[in-house]
Formats: sequence, structure tokens, C-alpha cells
Amino acid sequence: MEIGKYIDHTNLKMDATEKDIAKLCQEAIEYNFENVCVHPYYVSLAKELLKDTNIGVCTVVGFPLGMNTPKVKAYEAIEAIENGADEIDMVINVGALKDKDYDYVKSEIEEIRDQIDGKILKVIIETSLLTKDEIIKMTEICNDTFVNFIKTNTGFGSRGVTLEDVKLINERKNEVLEIKASGGINTFSQMNKLIEAGATRIGTSHSVDIVTHMNSKEEN
Repeated sequence: MEIGKYIDHTNLKMDATEKDIAKLCQEAIEYNFENVCVHPYYVSLAKELLKDTNIGVCTVVGFPLGMNTPKVKAYEAIEAIENGADEIDMVINVGALKDKDYDYVKSEIEEIRDQIDGKILKVIIETSLLTKDEIIKMTEICNDTFVNFIKTNTGFGSRGVTLEDVKLINERKNEVLEIKASGGINTFSQMNKLIEAGATRIGTSHSVDIVTHMNSKEEN
């Protein structure tokens, strides 16, 4: 497999600098990653640094807590697209989900989906905070809203993605919906198992380590 095309090479650190983002983009070019994933503040910079490549720019909306109002998230997404983002990863309102306000959760996703001019939308559900039933419900909502991806975690939760998360989603998703596994992915072995379980995209800040050590004894 062309491993780099599965990867959104990520730097969402609070203290990320322009130098860090330049390094991220250079690594993405060197290893032919699918996207870089950066904070909205750095979308324009990343787009400029990657302008002569086929590598996309992904950014986050409502990140990492998801508790902004839909109008704020929509504005954030619109501005990100105007600044050059190719893909939007939005965090759901987990509190609303736990309150069983499913209409709110669904309408919020649709609001962002309808504002981003057909760009790829990934819905971050934060599986570390959800029960199995809530993960299933969010998979159903993502099916119904015809978004591109359901994304497992922000990386800021109490744990990262598990194989059980991905398998549970994969068993219930429709043919359109894809899975982005993220949160705590550090090795090629872990990444490969997540892909075998159904993930078609991987979000990680350990991308270079994964691709450079994928054939090492440690990974076999």
C-alpha cells in the first residue's frame, strides 16, 4: 500500500509556530502524505507552502471541545475555505448528543456541510467520551447527513482511538461514509490494524516515525 496517502500529517499543538508548520509541510512533501492538518490560523501559510504540490490542507472547526454554536462553527468553516482549506474536520457538540438532542446534532452538521462549497467534511465524534450506543447513533447521523468521513477523536480526549471504535463504526456505516481514525496513533502496526478494521484515513502527528520505521524489527 502507498502508506502516505492514508495520512493526514498533523500539528494541532497549542504552541505550534510558523517554523513548525513549515517543517510539517516539508515532511508532507517528502513523504507524499495526503494532507497536512493545521489550526485555522495556519491554513493560508500551509496552502502557500504546498501550492505546487498535490497535498491538501485540512483544518479543524469547533476544536477541540465542540461547544461553539452552529453559526460560529459555520463562519469558522467558511473562512477556512476562503483561506484555502480543502477539508474541514468539525467537532460535534457532545453534550447535545448526550442530551439526546439528535435534531440539533444533525442540523449542526448539515449547517457546516452546506456552507463549505462541496469540500470534504469530517465529523469528529470523540469516541473517548461516548458509549457504544452513542457511537452507533453518531454513525447513523453521519450516514443520514451524507458527510464524507466520521472521525474518531480529537487527540485531546481521555484516550485515543481503539480498534473496537473503528470496527463498531465500520459495521454500521453506509457505503458513502469513510472513517478517519485519529488519536494516539504512533506505530505502523497500529495504523495497519486500524486500516484493516475499516479506516481509510489516519490522523497522526507521528507520521514520519510511522513511515520511516514501518519495516523495522520493532514493527514486525
